[in-house]
Amino acid sequence: MKAAEAIAQCLVKENITTVFGYPGAAIGLVYEAISKAGIRHILVRQEQNGGHSASGYARITGKPAVCLATSGPGATNLLTAIATAYMDSIPVVFITGQVSTDQIGRDVFQEADITGSSEPFIKHSFLIKSAAEIPMVFKKAFHIAGTGRKGPVLIDIPTDISAQEIDFVYPEKISMRSYKPTTKGNKLQIKRVTEALSEAKRPVLCAGGGVILSDASDKLTELAEKLDAPVVTTMMGLGAIEGKHPLNMGMIGLFGEQRANYAVNKCDLIILIGARVGDRAITSPMFIEKTTKIIHIDIDPAEIGKNISADIPIVGDAGTVLGQLIDAVDNMSHDEWREKLGTIEIAKKKYPHTVVQEFSRQSPDAICVCDVGQHLIWTARSFSVGKGGRFLTSGGMGTMGYAIPAATGAKLASPEKTVIAFVGDGGFQMSMMELGTLMQHNIPVKIVLFDNHVLGMVREYQRLAEVSEFAVNLDGSPDYLMLAKAYGIDGARIKDGDDIENAVKKALSSDGSYILVCEVSPDERSVP
Repeated sequence: MKAAEAIAQCLVKENITTVFGYPGAAIGLVYEAISKAGIRHILVRQEQNGGHSASGYARITGKPAVCLATSGPGATNLLTAIATAYMDSIPVVFITGQVSTDQIGRDVFQEADITGSSEPFIKHSFLIKSAAEIPMVFKKAFHIAGTGRKGPVLIDIPTDISAQEIDFVYPEKISMRSYKPTTKGNKLQIKRVTEALSEAKRPVLCAGGGVILSDASDKLTELAEKLDAPVVTTMMGLGAIEGKHPLNMGMIGLFGEQRANYAVNKCDLIILIGARVGDRAITSPMFIEKTTKIIHIDIDPAEIGKNISADIPIVGDAGTVLGQLIDAVDNMSHDEWREKLGTIEIAKKKYPHTVVQEFSRQSPDAICVCDVGQHLIWTARSFSVGKGGRFLTSGGMGTMGYAIPAATGAKLASPEKTVIAFVGDGGFQMSMMELGTLMQHNIPVKIVLFDNHVLGMVREYQRLAEVSEFAVNLDGSPDYLMLAKAYGIDGARIKDGDDIENAVKKALSSDGSYILVCEVSPDERSVP
């Protein structure tokens, strides 16, 4: 068969039923083969959004998703999506077309070195040099993307390679001598953890995104209950333990809850599970290091000790290591510590937080997809993720424009779930063209748009830094309800003091996509 047909069959063998992308001449033969292979293609309105959609799809399925683009600007438009997936450890296989092999390096029409351009933020990349290597390259790509610390992989395919013929045999198994990630925790280190826990009076479990990537939420909850230990989460770890669980102290960090930050500052032992310990989570690592015994569990050994020193490092998959700890520890009680944390009051939230809380109350098991900006802080602090729910955002890269395309992918991955995209007016205008994708493919997503007419987070930083407010006013923005109507999407507008309960109920009960525009004062801050 033609190599392009072999590529389509590689996707079939990997059980890929849906792909996201934007066609072009250099990837044309692959598109023709995909259309004949019965794989559903979701045409996005810009390549970066295809990458974000694939990311949302992968985060819900837990398996690698696929995004396609053509050569040149098609490929370079993927760079932000690749970096976003890389920072959050999301398994996406990016397939790009490339100019003919005899033209590479000659600066011909729509040529770009995408493997070189993406090198700083890609888990691995392949430039196909022979059609015969396609089956093995695809097998390796999906294996690398979906195992160990998951992440994006790129396959760049010159157009002449796609037209060649090969005898297609897809490998059943893969063994790579240079790539063997450790998944099981060292037994001696597990024993050291149990000894440390037996001596601790104020333990805390800190769940990062790795817990969710490992599908280990139930194990985290089981260990917390066995240890009678409070749980805090990073922003990427939201949903790792049910929002209303009595041991859940909330999100830590710069924008976290006071109770959660107090727990981290006063604990005598902390177990970091699948967390990078980024600057927005632990703003003063030296303070924690001096006062607390630190156990750090991560599948990527490079993360352990990178931002904070660890007394007991454990390299391994979060779910596997949590299972080992559950088997190794005895039931414990920390009544005094837990009760102390329970005395810390949680401040009552006001509008616009109340909008988020109402969506959470009416649909706690929804998939909540949040863009980046002030509204991300409001949503992260106020959406209580229920059992079966999820919280998705661009945590590492902080990519504006992420929510709507990622919500598109999430809804396709889980059609039975309610998917809510929380966006600001700035981020919305970066990907509002994806309303066309929602309507073309009949993908119902509920959009909550916080409209404060400015780039709120940037303006807030400018005020805190006491510098000029410059380039933050969003004058000239469209009427969002009229824009939605142009796409055939219903919506409504609310403000502080309106009937939020019924507005949310109407949005959630609507048949198709829906946009709820929430008017917000430009003076509203990200945190009180």
